[in-house]
Amino acid sequence: MDFGITGIAAITVICFLIAQGVKATSIDNKWIPVICGMIGGALGIAGMYVMPEYPANDVITAAAVGIVSGFAATGVHQAYKQIKQ
Repeated sequence: MDFGITGIAAITVICFLIAQGVKATSIDNKWIPVICGMIGGALGIAGMYVMPEYPANDVITAAAVGIVSGFAATGVHQAYKQIKQ
């Protein structure tokens, strides 16, 4: 099975859901992108070890892919919010 691009999309969705959970807490919303980036980085590294077809072969690249996916979660939310207005 090819989980490369699907794994990246999954990281984005997981980070988005975590961001929505953080929004429901008393944590200031300015920290949501940082939290998404950190979670995305951790999930990217985990994905490298768990998924054989993950599109990264070293820890730095896997972390970078995860961080970008985490930041994409906040970007997708903001794009949706802007279009909705």
